[in-house]
Amino acid sequence: MFKLTSLNLNGIRSATSKGLESWLAKAQPDCICVQEVKAQAADVAGKFEILAGLKGHFHYAEKKGYSGVAAYTRLEPSDVIAGFDGGEFDGEGRYVELRFDTPSRKHSIISAYFPSGSSGEERQQAKFRFLNAMYPHLQQLKAQRDFILCGDINIAHRETDLKNWRSNQKNSGFTPEERAWMTRLTTEGGMVDVYRQLEPASTDACYTWWSNRGQAYANNVGWRLDYHLATPALAAGAQSVNIYKTEKFSDHAPVTIGYAW
Repeated sequence: MFKLTSLNLNGIRSATSKGLESWLAKAQPDCICVQEVKAQAADVAGKFEILAGLKGHFHYAEKKGYSGVAAYTRLEPSDVIAGFDGGEFDGEGRYVELRFDTPSRKHSIISAYFPSGSSGEERQQAKFRFLNAMYPHLQQLKAQRDFILCGDINIAHRETDLKNWRSNQKNSGFTPEERAWMTRLTTEGGMVDVYRQLEPASTDACYTWWSNRGQAYANNVGWRLDYHLATPALAAGAQSVNIYKTEKFSDHAPVTIGYAW
């Protein structure tokens, strides 16, 4: 079994200070895709290049203390690709792809951080531009290889994916346009929401993010924002899923799925 984890760190320095490395040593994923690293190469060097025996591969944001993604792995990739669009969003550090190619197969693992539009209309429009760029990219990639995209997608797809869906229908992360994008991706786009494949009826247990406001975490008023999106061949090998909530490393919870790899 290949154990693959996704986690938004909300800052790598913060998450490691809260016991992330100890948990990784016990959980022993083969790869962990992380988002919101909020660090630059100089901050990572000599400190966070390796976590619990896993080697990190990064895509940093140009802006200090902002965004950034990484994928830590036990396996040595055959290639590492940072960025996907060559334009607006590559400067924000939102995409790193690890390729594991052999003569008989082409597999990729992607760590991606989709924009949040919650800060205002300008960022919501940027989010829509990101989605418009990401969809054809994933379709083109899917025609060439099998892959699993892990990340903070910043979209709750269904009503069962957040606690207060009625009051959030006009809010970023649950707008009709964003939900329609997810529906398109997982129908005609051919991608599989692996958690929902394994846990189709899960409601309150599915949440992966909680606001820091009020008692959202204590009362489990959450959203499912963190996904494994896989091509059908790799999704078919998914065997188990766990959302780890015993310890809190950030405002997100790690989502681990075991695959036949």
